[in-house]
This record gives sequence, C-alpha cells and structure tokens, in this order.
Amino acid sequence: MEVKPYFCPNCRGNRTKFRIIQRKAKDVQKDAFNGEIVSMGTEIPFVSEQGDTEVECLVCHYVGYEMMFIKAAEREPRVRTEV
Repeated sequence: MEVKPYFCPNCRGNRTKFRIIQRKAKDVQKDAFNGEIVSMGTEIPFVSEQGDTEVECLVCHYVGYEMMFIKAAEREPRVRTEV
C-alpha cells in the first residue's frame, strides 16, 4: 500500500473512505471422492500481474487496482486553500 492520495475513478467524489483488499493464497490437497481437505499449506501473498493490492470505494463500492485510484488522484489533485 502506497502512501499517496486516492480518488475514486468511478464516482469521482470520494477521496477519503476506502477499503484495502489484499489477497492471500493457500495450497490445498483434496480427496477426489468426497472433497475433504487432506492437507493444507501455509498462506502466501497472492500477487497478480497488476499488483497485489485492490481498493474498494466505500461510497460507490467500485473495486479496482490501487494504481487506478492513485492515478485518478494525480490527474485531479486536491488543492489546499488557506484562509
């Protein structure tokens, strides 16, 4: 997870409320007849081609790769106004 601002590329309004989704993978061996798990390996991080972290917008519930949210924030940066 990068320390950069997010902006939802779908609803284009949310900059603050998100859920980070990190997937895990686990090797299992199952019985071919009844489907019971015979042995189970340890959990390992699941890395997809586009990265292992997905983000969900908690306003519109859109789920996408983290880089999409970062790039959307870079295209439309939030300007801090001092009064």
